[in-house]
Amino acid sequence: MGAVMKLIDTLLFLYFLVIAVIAPLIDVQNCLPRDLYPDFLVDLHGWYSREFGDYLFSEKPNFFVGLIWLELFFVWPLSFANLYGVVTGKSWFRTTSLIFGVCISTSMVAILAELIGSGRAPDKLLISYYPFLGLAVLAIFRGLLPDSVTTPAIGGEKPALVAKKRA
Repeated sequence: MGAVMKLIDTLLFLYFLVIAVIAPLIDVQNCLPRDLYPDFLVDLHGWYSREFGDYLFSEKPNFFVGLIWLELFFVWPLSFANLYGVVTGKSWFRTTSLIFGVCISTSMVAILAELIGSGRAPDKLLISYYPFLGLAVLAIFRGLLPDSVTTPAIGGEKPALVAKKRA
């Protein structure tokens, strides 16, 4: 079980890292004026929108912009907390992982419902969104799984063992 937990934590670490980088650099361009960003990031945003056919990025519907604001003010800071928590093996990591997973999966369900329901989304776009939903569900499961006292944190030492009861 320890190796599985280590694998899950490593996958989630990479996921939290991606969210920590993408949210302020790419996603928030849907909410803020583009002149706040360097040209290469604006070009990357446009390329993604054209290459994957992401009409949500180009049309910016209100629900999508609202979800981006939620990501900026709630999920983005939580991704940093989760990065710290998974590396140091903090006891609260399960709780923040659960919160993160529920928030992202709720957003992804709304976005995917729009993409699938509209019939406008190419398969390439849907395939790019599904991993985010899958990893969000994995974060939920990680939040529900018990901590393993035999599995050390990714970059740290073993968690302290529970004190023995004295008779």
